[in-house]
Amino acid sequence: MKILVLNGPNLNRLGKREPEIYGRETLEDIKERLVNLANDFNATIDFRQSNHEGVLIDWIHEAEDTGVDGIVFNPGAYTHTSIGLRDAIAGVQVPVIEIHISNIHKRESFRHTSLLAPECVGQISGLGTVGYDLALRKFLGSNKGDLK
Repeated sequence: MKILVLNGPNLNRLGKREPEIYGRETLEDIKERLVNLANDFNATIDFRQSNHEGVLIDWIHEAEDTGVDGIVFNPGAYTHTSIGLRDAIAGVQVPVIEIHISNIHKRESFRHTSLLAPECVGQISGLGTVGYDLALRKFLGSNKGDLK
């Protein structure tokens, strides 16, 4: 099984940016944990981050073209603004689980709506970085085709 883990804008600052909201764990810490978990299931992880919407869209398209089985996606602020990412998710057959470290529904009102969620198989919000693990475990425990 091949899983793509995508991270959107400002997540490269994880561990430094607003630690009272996002914690002190870095993306590298999360990546290491997920790679170890995937190895336990003989799966592979491709872990990426970009602050650029078009790059994220290209990676979603590429995921389908290269046989990725699922995408764990923390789109950051693009959650609430990107019709382009929504269309990219809708335009591929790869299942996507949207995740957020903080509970977007308990924050500012503009964060309450996800444009992407209707095109995703699920959303995990507010469980800290363990949301990454839960999304990955969902894919690892699913048969290909069970999701989407």
